[in-house]
Amino acid sequence: MKQNDPLISVIVTAYNIDQYLSRCVDSLLAQTYKHMEIILVDDGSDDQTPLLCDAYAEKNASVSVIHRENGGPSAARNAGLEMAQGEYVGYVDGDDWIEPDMYEKMLGACLDTGAQIAICAYRQVGEGAEEIRPTGNILVLTREKALDLYINGDSQYHIYHSVWSKLFEKKVIQDIRFPEGRKSEDIMYTTWALTRASECVFLDTPYYNYTVDRKGSIMNSRLHQRRFEDEIPFWKEQASYLHGIGMEELADQSKYQFYRKMLFYYIDFRDRKMKSSGRELIAFLRKEKKEIKRIYRKSYVAGGDRVRMKLALCLPGVYYRVVKLYDKWIIPLRQHSV
Repeated sequence: MKQNDPLISVIVTAYNIDQYLSRCVDSLLAQTYKHMEIILVDDGSDDQTPLLCDAYAEKNASVSVIHRENGGPSAARNAGLEMAQGEYVGYVDGDDWIEPDMYEKMLGACLDTGAQIAICAYRQVGEGAEEIRPTGNILVLTREKALDLYINGDSQYHIYHSVWSKLFEKKVIQDIRFPEGRKSEDIMYTTWALTRASECVFLDTPYYNYTVDRKGSIMNSRLHQRRFEDEIPFWKEQASYLHGIGMEELADQSKYQFYRKMLFYYIDFRDRKMKSSGRELIAFLRKEKKEIKRIYRKSYVAGGDRVRMKLALCLPGVYYRVVKLYDKWIIPLRQHSV
């Protein structure tokens, strides 16, 4: 470790994850980049998590612990950020773990390119994990290009909204805090951060291991509440924020992707037999009909999306059956012919 190496603060949120926490913290202690402080935020756990946190702090000078009443991941991260002393800040969820060279590579990419945010690919681990094909490429992105990838997506270089796949120069996020009392809080945090950074760097290597389908995870429960009370308001807030800072075209693209996402939500609700949630979603889209018409006149809107939205608004039950028939017959035929 060089004397002038930047300090990285890594904030780990932990709530009732005693069976996963050691794997997470051990992966941080094993980092090839050593000038780090690890801030464990015990969010009011009632299992062995608090004892594990304290044990790590007693044995490792680089580890500190915050014990607090349960307030959710946003409040826990905010508490960690208040304590962070580093020039760079990373976030890790306590049930996940990272590759040994993650922060060395991400910090190095920032220092080599002058980027204020490094973003890496990630690997899903567990039931339902999606397959990835990383290229190992490193892309330097302007603010506009990073936001375009984040809003509109890319088949290869995917900027996910979760903060754990990123390393932030602290001065970029100094005045940003996570919205407390709500889930899906990363949507706006990442949006705010990307608009403040003049340059980002994307590393298409999966340095982060994300646990999917963990029993008891908030991602597996209260789906209706999370989508209607957290996700939908945050996606709408994203478009309003972009419009408010003068990025009108990107704001409209954000709305387009939001409306597309709502149709996927509708299919998912129906697949899960959540018919009342599906009806509520269609009712919401019908209230947005005027704005949907405006957005769907844009040149970048795919013709198929126009047809899907029109059918979903008019005959949602028919739309659902058409999608399921398409998935059952057309997609396998296309895959077979490739």
